[in-house]
Amino acid sequence: MNIRAHIPNFITCLSLVSGCLACVMAIEGRFQAAQIYILAAATFDFLDGFFARLLHAYSAIGKELDSLSDIVSFGVAPGMIIFRLLRDASCGLPFGVVNMYIPFLAFVIPVFSALRLAKFNIDHRQATSFIGLPVPAHALFWSSLAYVLQPLVRTNEVLFSTLLLLSVLLTSLLLVSEIPMFSLKAKSTAWKGNELRYVMVICTIGFILFFQFPGIAAAVLLYVLLSVLTLKGK
Repeated sequence: MNIRAHIPNFITCLSLVSGCLACVMAIEGRFQAAQIYILAAATFDFLDGFFARLLHAYSAIGKELDSLSDIVSFGVAPGMIIFRLLRDASCGLPFGVVNMYIPFLAFVIPVFSALRLAKFNIDHRQATSFIGLPVPAHALFWSSLAYVLQPLVRTNEVLFSTLLLLSVLLTSLLLVSEIPMFSLKAKSTAWKGNELRYVMVICTIGFILFFQFPGIAAAVLLYVLLSVLTLKGK
């Protein structure tokens, strides 16, 4: 038995477990903990590919396992965060019995995330870059923003729920959009050719130092903006 060949898959499973824990934290309303677990899942998601390349341990099962793990960690987990936010807000909505169904609209996130992952698996244009917002970035955006949104739930439930649902729909559509987005994976450490990557890393560190965990949401917005501007420049 070649243990080395299974190391990337083991790391992928750690990402999956982190995603499951994020779901538990989300339904309990512990959004900061949920964000930490989603961040851990994203870290493991990066490391499984890194070790697969380092150890030359690619496998068909590894590719499928990675996608299945991503659906949970970056689809279901952020969906559960939005579900909890909408459930808390729905208590003050004036729609009677309809209120209890509104939180389930949050599951547009796992649906579009699954579509994004299925599209990625069969789209050969995304070997070195992305088309549409990657699901880890989308999950990190909402898990980061939820911590800020939680205190605002009871201020104006109708306005809060409306804006939240519209925002969720917009970002979910970005997942399956045709907007090219650059990858953070670099082939070298040289500045030339990696300018966008270095700008992203520097700005992300700055955002986190200044805003702490919510700074990750700002970094994702910057990532989308830089990708769109780069496309426009071409």
